[in-house]
Amino acid sequence: MSQADFQALRNPLLVLMAVLVAAAAAVYYTDRLMVAARQQLVYQQAQLKEARTRLQKSGDEKDIIVSYLDRFRQLRQAGFVGEEQRINWLDALRLANQQADLFGVDYQIGAQMPYGYAADLDPGQLALNHSMMLLRFRLLHEDDLMRFFRALARQGGGIFTIDQCVMRRIDTGGVIRYQPNVTAECELSWITAKVAGGGERSALGGQ
Repeated sequence: MSQADFQALRNPLLVLMAVLVAAAAAVYYTDRLMVAARQQLVYQQAQLKEARTRLQKSGDEKDIIVSYLDRFRQLRQAGFVGEEQRINWLDALRLANQQADLFGVDYQIGAQMPYGYAADLDPGQLALNHSMMLLRFRLLHEDDLMRFFRALARQGGGIFTIDQCVMRRIDTGGVIRYQPNVTAECELSWITAKVAGGGERSALGGQ
């Protein structure tokens, strides 16, 4: 190849080299774009999967809420869920006394405190509290005691447990008439529940 031939080919060779460099750069850039696109696709697929999981979980939670909503409302209306309803307790005592045909009921209510047996019941997110109530009443006979508590439970004034009862006979001197023959002193625990770390509305999704 002569000097003239080399001079004639120099410019085309330079153009070819520039084209090859540009093509290599384009291939590299396209490859990087494809890698980024694949990463973005994987990310979007992961986001979509997570969104579907959240949607399904939300639907499951909604189904659970709908399934238990009526029962929850019943428990709240019964005085078990939420704040203490002491006025309702006293009304329940008064009505139970009338229905059991007793001679009156004296009571004392203590301060609310955490329920000591809550861990045994495994309440989950519920915080169980209770208030002690001391009842004193006079009875015609022993059967009146359980008749009173059955009447008290029917009032729907709240959930309670009978911790202990002490009964004593009254010396009537052998006189038989309609009068108290037995005294009873009982300790009750009135139990209420709250959702730990939040209110009932959050537990029910704002229902």
